[in-house]
Amino acid sequence: MEYTQAEILQTVRMTEIENLDIRTVTLGLSLRDCAAATIEETSARVVEKIERVAQSLVRTVDEIGDEFGIRIANKRISITPASLISGAANKRGDYIHLAQQIDRAARNVRIDFIGGYSALVHKGWTNGESEFLDSLPEALASTERLCGSLNVATTRAGINMDAVARVGCLVKEMAERTRERGGLACAKFVCFANAVEDNPFMAGAFHGIGEPEAVINVGVSGPGVVAHAVRHAGDDLPLHEMAELIKKLAFKLARAGELVGREAAKRLGIRFGIIDLSLAPTPALGDSVAEIIEALGFERAGAPGTTAALALLTDAVKKGGAMASGSVGGMSGAFIPVSEDARMIEAAQIGALTLEKLEAWTSVCSVGLDMIAVPGTTSAETIAAIIADEMAIGVMNNKTTAVRIIPAPGKVVGDTVEFGGLLGTAPVMSVNAFSSDMFIRRGGHIPAPIHSLRN
Repeated sequence: MEYTQAEILQTVRMTEIENLDIRTVTLGLSLRDCAAATIEETSARVVEKIERVAQSLVRTVDEIGDEFGIRIANKRISITPASLISGAANKRGDYIHLAQQIDRAARNVRIDFIGGYSALVHKGWTNGESEFLDSLPEALASTERLCGSLNVATTRAGINMDAVARVGCLVKEMAERTRERGGLACAKFVCFANAVEDNPFMAGAFHGIGEPEAVINVGVSGPGVVAHAVRHAGDDLPLHEMAELIKKLAFKLARAGELVGREAAKRLGIRFGIIDLSLAPTPALGDSVAEIIEALGFERAGAPGTTAALALLTDAVKKGGAMASGSVGGMSGAFIPVSEDARMIEAAQIGALTLEKLEAWTSVCSVGLDMIAVPGTTSAETIAAIIADEMAIGVMNNKTTAVRIIPAPGKVVGDTVEFGGLLGTAPVMSVNAFSSDMFIRRGGHIPAPIHSLRN
């Protein structure tokens, strides 16, 4: 696909005026050939391969950003789920060694994050995977760049409620292990339904087993571009015309992302994978999904009607991306991480945006409840119940949903938790006080819905 001079100039204008950035260039890397008889040998192979394949990633991507005049915010790596390459290890300490070595390799190649300390347990777990799950709190608390995830549900398999209950306890332990940092380990962990294999965004990225040896995936951002256009479109523009406007912008964003991704793949000698055209906010003013929603005609994000507005936005983004490229993948839509969106933070602080409204939004957006801080006293069972609700939305609607929740130690409703950088500031939100304990303690499995029988 060729790119015209006019397209490149439009991209530069969006970069300079409207907060366009390429959120991430992510190297997806298979580590299946690194599995060995012991964790120590596996870890050594993992470090060698990451450092060998990714040694030029940051430099190359920075050069492309400078040449094209496009901000590329993050350089990342996603790896084969670590639980699948753990060899014969059956001790918790062994897994921690692997986690710390992966983190060391990420630091050595100067990337921002590495995702894939993950397991796929939507139907159950092996003995080794059970040990791996127990390692998650210490692994994420004792590392800097490492991110992890669990897939606990799919539309074809249903919801593994034993895994959901266990995640509630794991999240509480993660928070306690990073108490002095506001529960930071929880911000590096995602619980999924229907996790995708080519997601370039953290904290849920991993390199799926159906992926090639190595691949370059790009995550495009651009809520500032869309918000700018919507604000200047006029109050009387009908919603179907607004959808067309957003679709055209998404087309341009996808083209910019593919331009960067294909050039990076060419220079690195690695196959180009996908563009994830997700409107991903940052704490910077003007770079907000909530601002887009409000510009469509709402006093505050969270008001009645905003679920419909978010549905319009998500659909238009997907359609524009699909028109622009045959390589659109990942999750592509709109992310709603509360702590990373300045207007969402404000809406949550004044009570316009509640946990229940966010859950409604997740039925139509790209992922789910993201970067939600709740009181530190929130029980493991309540956290598990929140996760179960979100998994049910994903399973019943055959879409990817996820939860990244932080029970902030020592914090109560009205407090804030400062994570800094891209993770931003999380307002502590209230949680329904009524108990779900007995439901969670039942355990077992919620069967797959009838529409999973498609063969």
